[in-house]
Amino acid sequence: MRVLNDRDEIKAAEGTELGVSTWLEISQERIDMFADATGDHQWIHVDPHKAATGPFGATVAHGYLTLSLIPFLGAQAFAFAGETARVNYGLDRVRFMSPVRVGSRIRDRVVLSKVNEIERGQQVQLTHTIEIEGVEKPACVAEAIVLLMDS
Repeated sequence: MRVLNDRDEIKAAEGTELGVSTWLEISQERIDMFADATGDHQWIHVDPHKAATGPFGATVAHGYLTLSLIPFLGAQAFAFAGETARVNYGLDRVRFMSPVRVGSRIRDRVVLSKVNEIERGQQVQLTHTIEIEGVEKPACVAEAIVLLMDS
């Protein structure tokens, strides 16, 4: 895991890959728990029998489940050191490019795309590419904006 220790290291890392997480298997239990948490019980996610004859041949993870795993997976790839406050500012672009079938394994490849100096710190754009083991096209590509704010 790559650790960026200060503002200079963060700025110097602009345009580079910060790291790759370990693989995480997407189980039906995780999909069902996400469905319960969000109220999204569409059959392509939660009905294995019906989904077996559906467009993906099995149940698939919610796109937002995949997106929600970015903090967990990203933390395995890199870290910002120190006591700087980290605030999620938003997402510039999110695309769900391939379905994540139940039993698939995913991981996060993180690039520090852009660094802007702001009044009390830095605004950092991170490009997260959620890869599916054995699948050419990624599950998701998301450009996340994080504010690193000085105390």
